[in-house]
Amino acid sequence: MYGGRTMCPRSTLLSDAVPDSPPHSEALVGTPEHAAGASHVRVTQTRAARAASGADALAAPGASAPGRLLGALRTAIRLRHYSPRTEEAYVAWVRRYVHFHGLRHPASLDVTAVEAFLSALATRRQVSASTQNQALAALLFLYRHVLGVPLPLLEGVTRAKRPKRLPTVLTPAEVGQVLMALEKRYRLVGLVLYGSGLRLMEALQLRVKDIDLERRELTVRGGKGDKDRVTVLAEAAVPLLMAHLRSVATLHQRDLARGAGVVALPGALAAKLPGAARSLAWQWVFPASSCYRDVATGALRRHHLHETAVQRAVRTAALRVQILKRVTCHTFRHSFATHLLEAGYDIRTVQELLGHKDVRTTMIYTHVLNRGGRGVVSPADGRVRPAPWSTMGSTHAPWGDEPRGGPIPVHGPRLGAD
Repeated sequence: MYGGRTMCPRSTLLSDAVPDSPPHSEALVGTPEHAAGASHVRVTQTRAARAASGADALAAPGASAPGRLLGALRTAIRLRHYSPRTEEAYVAWVRRYVHFHGLRHPASLDVTAVEAFLSALATRRQVSASTQNQALAALLFLYRHVLGVPLPLLEGVTRAKRPKRLPTVLTPAEVGQVLMALEKRYRLVGLVLYGSGLRLMEALQLRVKDIDLERRELTVRGGKGDKDRVTVLAEAAVPLLMAHLRSVATLHQRDLARGAGVVALPGALAAKLPGAARSLAWQWVFPASSCYRDVATGALRRHHLHETAVQRAVRTAALRVQILKRVTCHTFRHSFATHLLEAGYDIRTVQELLGHKDVRTTMIYTHVLNRGGRGVVSPADGRVRPAPWSTMGSTHAPWGDEPRGGPIPVHGPRLGAD
């Protein structure tokens, strides 16, 4: 049950079929670190097969037979070159919206139906403000670009308030503890996350050609907002990366020898550069230990490490060293930015390294600098002015030299005495 309504089984309404959609792939070998990726491929392939069977059709008004609602939505998203994650999120929200209103077609629903759905998210489901905003963006896209009915101003929506959150930051010592506790195959990934301030998928989608060991820099291709940027490569990671890239080259040669070694390329680059898919330069820096066969071409490919394997490894490492903070892969990025600011680097430089569009996003790290609340020293520490309680239980002043006249006399019982 969702939003007070029973969710009907998905039988004859929604479909993910997209005309000429990119083919999905079939997993061949399953290993612990690639199990999540393989299961995702199997789920996606099952979904595509179910859509191809012709069931689950909900045709948009005026659309051709293949132009089912979710298929038309996916086509509109891909025409605008949105990221695959945005596509999956929008499709999921539209599906939930249709189920919320008893499987009625969105074209038959007006702005009050959208307001009811968004308000239910905030009041009944108590979702965060960012989640509610994502649902709103998905529905606005659906009505504007798929149904051709732009929504008027949403006045009756109960919006979830977006609280001001501070990021979790590790000390340099804690970062070192987590990195050393990581399994060896994931330790270099963690070092790149922290040493270069990358997001997890930016690190996992690095290609061999994106690493410049001589200039000590990394090039992030198609990062958040589909933007490229150059960031620093940690000196500590250079010898490890050199050894790792040699092993990647050896693995690639073995793949080529058995008829594999063809990596997936972005966009239509495979047609523009026919030999690039087999070259070492385009291989993943962090390849998975299993291969899969592309259903459309039959090529044997190797994907990069799945993000869930790295996330699970980081959580396990943090628990192993008993760090009580909530540690995720993104915590390394927060720590990178904060430690740079603590070292005196300009905030504009940190903004460029992180790839933030607005410097105000980077300024959040100025609130978590290791200087106490807003960079002041508490009077309780006795460095601003001596406090009477600072000498309780001691005959010496704790903040420095003894005052004139010798040790401070202690009057009354000591702290903690009966």
